Amino acid sequence: SHSYKKNHDVTKTWKGKTEQLLRVHDHDFTMRPAFGGPAIPVGVDVQVESLDSISEVDMDFTMTLYLRHYWKDERLSFPSTTNKSMTFDGRLVKKIWVPDVFFVHSKRSFIHDTTTDNIMLRVFPDGHVLYSMRITVTAMCNMDFSRFPLDSQTCSLELESYAYTDEDLMLYWKNGNESLKTDEKISLSQFLIQKFHTTSRLAFYSSTGWYNRLYINFTLRRHIFFFLLQTYFPATLMVMLSWVSFWIDRRAVPARVSLGITTVLTMSTIITGVNASMPRVSYIKAVDIYLWISFVFVFLSVLEYAAVNYLTTVQERKERKLRERFPCTCGIPHSKTMMLDGNCSESDANSLAGYTRNQMVLEEEKQEKMVVHLAMSNESNSSRKRGLKGHVGLCIIQNTHAIDKYSRLIFPGTYIFFNLIYWSVFS
Repeated sequence: SHSYKKNHDVTKTWKGKTEQLLRVHDHDFTMRPAFGGPAIPVGVDVQVESLDSISEVDMDFTMTLYLRHYWKDERLSFPSTTNKSMTFDGRLVKKIWVPDVFFVHSKRSFIHDTTTDNIMLRVFPDGHVLYSMRITVTAMCNMDFSRFPLDSQTCSLELESYAYTDEDLMLYWKNGNESLKTDEKISLSQFLIQKFHTTSRLAFYSSTGWYNRLYINFTLRRHIFFFLLQTYFPATLMVMLSWVSFWIDRRAVPARVSLGITTVLTMSTIITGVNASMPRVSYIKAVDIYLWISFVFVFLSVLEYAAVNYLTTVQERKERKLRERFPCTCGIPHSKTMMLDGNCSESDANSLAGYTRNQMVLEEEKQEKMVVHLAMSNESNSSRKRGLKGHVGLCIIQNTHAIDKYSRLIFPGTYIFFNLIYWSVFS
């Protein structure tokens, strides 16, 4: 037959109340242990359950943790033959002395109360006490966004006694750096948690004195992939899309203007979207550098076409004046003179249908020689020099798409050079 040994129930053998066992009413627990004597040491350890959120806009973080205090209060010692501790819930906490630890720079904090207050009190026969509670706290974190989104942030949760200076209460990490434990499953959507560690130092207040302060420090490194997809990649595509304008015919004004304006407006939307989710800091962020230089590239592509269009207009005006000054083309058909400015209509093309390629080349050479000869024979020496300079200038910009040719190389080359510098500096 099996015999079962039942656990000893103190409530059946003890005739009084718990308060009488711990002699709660025999002492004044409004005063700390060893009041008037040396500082009472209070050890602390913390287990971080979760990092709930990191807010760049509010510059704060929210953390849920188990906060545990260890100290000795001989007033709570009790006789015991087994030397086992006694465990109580939050109802006894209100009747005895507990450390008045608070969170420095906290915005909001609360002790969980479902289904009852998440508080545990464990008292040992010699008067040692373990006081544990589950807290969620939102605290301030001063963040530096100068390298955002390629940044790392270090935040601290600070613990300190509110009333007792270092002469009355000595707050310390119970097991050094081992006093801080974290759940292995802790993860954040935007950050990689690199390191948790503890530090401690004295804090001074001009009116009240020196206090022991404990720090829970953690370093977070931001995941860049989200911002590559949402910001950097679209901005780069917009810059590349603006380069398409360099391959479109310079006479296609609606196509090139609409393409330039569309890319400029899209870049403005990207910049506005990024800044809407960020605090209004007074310094330049890394993402601002990339987006604004990309915006400048898009804007310059629009100005490039404005230059091309203007030079084309100037060139056509000069050629029109030249034809008005020398209306006689000495037997050269009208269709050949139209080839001077590079613009041939459909009727001009049809009028050339009867010419072979060699005949067309010979006619073009004759035409160029005759026009230049007439221009130089009817001007003085000084005007010849001006005419020659104008002719050379005309040759340089005669096909203004040469500016587009240079832009096809200069714009991508400069942008690639900028990207190399940017990623080498900020990555």
